[in-house]
Amino acid sequence: MSANQTLFTLAQNLKIAADAFGPDQGRPVMLAHGGGQTRHAWQACGKRLGESGYYALAVDLRGHGESDWSPDGDYRMERFAEDLLDVADGFSVPPVLVGASLGGIAGMIAQGEYAKAGRRGFAALVLVDITPQMNMEGVQKILGFMSSNLEEGFASLEEAADTISRYMPGRPRPENLSGLAKNLRLMENGRYYWHWDPRFITGTQKPQGSREPERLQMAARSLKIPTLLVRGRDSDLVTVEAARQFAEIVPHSEFIDVANAGHMVAGDKNDIFTSAVLDFLTRMAPAASAS
Repeated sequence: MSANQTLFTLAQNLKIAADAFGPDQGRPVMLAHGGGQTRHAWQACGKRLGESGYYALAVDLRGHGESDWSPDGDYRMERFAEDLLDVADGFSVPPVLVGASLGGIAGMIAQGEYAKAGRRGFAALVLVDITPQMNMEGVQKILGFMSSNLEEGFASLEEAADTISRYMPGRPRPENLSGLAKNLRLMENGRYYWHWDPRFITGTQKPQGSREPERLQMAARSLKIPTLLVRGRDSDLVTVEAARQFAEIVPHSEFIDVANAGHMVAGDKNDIFTSAVLDFLTRMAPAASAS
């Protein structure tokens, strides 16, 4: 199943790029990637959801991939949350949100703050390796990786692949680098750069999710919709204790711990991850109920 590319125009004429999988009338499921990623992180998951009858929409968050960069460099969590809700409003029924890392934080704020205040929000929420309380050593490791080669870029896709392999030694280095090319921008100087706005981590209005655990805890406590937390058992961001605390804050939530997976759960163990999401969706938001 191939994806259909689509484009959304939000406030400030900001364009959001997305790939859609599955029947147009299927139950909508939005897929929101993590910081520094693009919608292509969801290709395998989106394809399988589409084949299962869902309308899966993998979006490039603002400043990432083929979506517009914020005209004023505003990458606060509020903006990401508002963007997700604005896209969600375009569906006839509330979509399910599957959010990894940045996408999950934005989803928590969107549902726990904005929906509580009157926005329609989502039908269900899947949080992928993200909780209100994050391991700051893991956060700093991720930020360090994202900051590497930020200004100088990479001379080739092979150099970029080597850098990623050093960061994720447990994941096999891909032989075909065409997928990696989608996460990089080839500039006029012949060098490759990360496919996101550097102001996302260097600007004065960068996201502060990891530094706002109390805010995220309050948002999580407000969650009333079906919620699933998927953790990578080898995650350096979400500890066992953080997952336990989330279960206390959101007692109706479900939890899946994926073995041999780190923070990039969907990429590390996509089949297991997608099966867990499909099981949750089948029970909480069946594809056939999107009439």
